[in-house]
Amino acid sequence: MQKLNISSTMKISLIICLLFIGTWATKKVYFFATDTPFEAEIRAFETMDQQSPPPQNAIVFTGSSSIRLWENLSTYFPGKPILQRGFGGSELSQVLLYADRIITPYHPKQVVIYAGENDIATGKQTGRQTFDRLVALFTHVRQALPEATFTFISIKSSPSRRQYFAENDTANQLIKDYLATKANTQFVDIRPVMLGKNGQPEPTLFKPDSLHMLPAGYERWGRVLSPYLK
Repeated sequence: MQKLNISSTMKISLIICLLFIGTWATKKVYFFATDTPFEAEIRAFETMDQQSPPPQNAIVFTGSSSIRLWENLSTYFPGKPILQRGFGGSELSQVLLYADRIITPYHPKQVVIYAGENDIATGKQTGRQTFDRLVALFTHVRQALPEATFTFISIKSSPSRRQYFAENDTANQLIKDYLATKANTQFVDIRPVMLGKNGQPEPTLFKPDSLHMLPAGYERWGRVLSPYLK
């Protein structure tokens, strides 16, 4: 009789435990589906792809708001199959998080990345840690797309983030040196064309927030980037 009571108790406990796990799992799935940063933007891209198929052998531009806010991006590179997939104020870790939804499914011939500035500007990531994030992203993309050219746009010097310039420089140098050891990669340094005669970031290239760029800034980016695009 005692064994039956123990067995019954164990069964009840097991059922309660399974119900708890099921409820927790459901909540976890719901959390990741709705509360993951920038999820709504990624879903919007997927909806766009269903409504209008993206170009074949595309050049995917992705990364943070400097890509997201680049108006009329394709007009800067006539005849190139540009696919714009910048989102939010993303960090490199978030580009990696969504890489299998906004990069690899397109089987692009080239991937152009601008990210890393926001990582450092959180105050929680050093230049070296930001470099480590880039390596993780590069490794993932290279494994999935071994033939695609991987292009990294250097972290720009935004006047509003002057306190992070040293860490930006560290990240840029480490990334440049690393990519130089890998085949079919490019490090595009856009910093020189964004400086004034005094060697400081040119204020006229930026919006009033001294962070995001005006069309004049993108025009300079376009001129520098154009020779690097496939």
